[in-house]
Amino acid sequence: MKFIIPKDRKQASLFPVSLDEAIDQENEVRAIDVFVDGLDLEKMGFKVHFPEGGRPAYHPATLLKLFLYGYMNRLRSSRILERECKRNMEMMWLLGQLAPDHNTIANFRKNNPKAIKHVFRATVELAMNFKLIGGRIIAGDSTKLRAQNSKKNNFNEKKIKRHLEYIDNKLDQYNQDLAKADGETEKQEVQKEIRKHAQRRENYTKLKKQLEQTGEEQISTSDGESRHMVLRGNITEVAYNVQSTVDGLHCIPIDYQVTNRNDSKAMGDMIRRSKAILRNNTFTALFDKGYHTGSELETAQKLGIKTMVAIPAPASTAPHPDYNLQNFIYDQQQDQYTCPQGHALKTNGNFYTNHQGKPNQSKFKQYKTKACKGCPVRDLCTRAKNGRLLARNVFAPFYEENRKNMEQEKELYRRRQAIVEHPFGTMKRQWGFDHILTKKGKKRASADVGFIFIAYNLKRIINLIGHKALQEGSNTLFDKILGLIARFYRFLRTSFLFQYNAKFCWHHAIQP
Repeated sequence: MKFIIPKDRKQASLFPVSLDEAIDQENEVRAIDVFVDGLDLEKMGFKVHFPEGGRPAYHPATLLKLFLYGYMNRLRSSRILERECKRNMEMMWLLGQLAPDHNTIANFRKNNPKAIKHVFRATVELAMNFKLIGGRIIAGDSTKLRAQNSKKNNFNEKKIKRHLEYIDNKLDQYNQDLAKADGETEKQEVQKEIRKHAQRRENYTKLKKQLEQTGEEQISTSDGESRHMVLRGNITEVAYNVQSTVDGLHCIPIDYQVTNRNDSKAMGDMIRRSKAILRNNTFTALFDKGYHTGSELETAQKLGIKTMVAIPAPASTAPHPDYNLQNFIYDQQQDQYTCPQGHALKTNGNFYTNHQGKPNQSKFKQYKTKACKGCPVRDLCTRAKNGRLLARNVFAPFYEENRKNMEQEKELYRRRQAIVEHPFGTMKRQWGFDHILTKKGKKRASADVGFIFIAYNLKRIINLIGHKALQEGSNTLFDKILGLIARFYRFLRTSFLFQYNAKFCWHHAIQP
């Protein structure tokens, strides 16, 4: 059987191949090069002017290309990127054979979280220029990315109290052992344990005071802004919560935000930013039940945005489902409810406050009727001794508008998961980006997450434009970018599009 024979390593070539000839013309590394070269990095916030003296700095375009290539190929570590610069032929071509050290690489990511966000905005503008953003339907959701902080190094008041009680019990035991100790050696060993536990007690006391001073519910010692969160079911992890808004046409993220809070108060700001990015308010926003908060629905609907947020199951229900709250009809003019039996539940007009929550979120009116006393179906409606009592929150009109939208377009809402989970599935399952690589706060975490979203958008745009080119042919494209044909004749269609549009998208990218 014959095999393909490798070339002799020592054999000289009469016509040596240049580095450019070794890189295929349809390689995505060329698209990265053209995209970055088309951006105004100074206006995006990157430092491009350095004082004279010392070793010359690397241009931010060089380091940005390095990171984009790395994240698009599942390489995030600064040390791995440093090594790839010296052995990866594509990286050598992209960087002009420059090889920054790992400290330079890591510092670039650490020092430019805002500028990285502007580069992400540029990818969104690029997609919009080629009509890959529909702007009709957006879906929002969050995903938890594990932080560089173990559960052991995360504390709340209850956990600190438990540790302090354990240490106090151990100190009492050691003091008793010290009183009973006979020899000097035994006393020294006991005293050593007492000093060790006393130091631990001092550390926990400092953490307790820090919690009291900051008003936070928990504290992390390795990554101070990360928080202990529920991932799913009973599975918890110390993580960051990444909020993202995704356009429904091609599942392209248009916004992201790194937080350490749950979803309940996030939707309003997400929709406000989406309106600014899309530059219209005619889209429909789809969110899951974790975002079902009255103040957030108010914010969205006052912006003119149609919201469809899943409605969570009611905390309390009637003995029979026919008498649940949604079966009571509210009359806005009369400010009263009508029960399924036709009785009117009225209010005294006073607002009450649920002191378990914030006052501006918990004001409500109460509605009741004397007809409950003699109602033949009272046992099906309520078990309360004084009859049925309804509470209407100040945000009830916004809840009702959202419920109406959900009932009218049930099929539309079913698209939410397919839209917003598409990027998360690719990033976390396919690429393995299920954790934050950096430490020391949300800003550094935002830089890491920003590169993940930039890499996703660039890959997504390249795939979509390439597929479209096969269907429509390249003649129309050549007509649009006639001035670039001579330089990029054999480029992938995506590369043409990047060159044509990147110069015009940076000024949109720096908008809020």
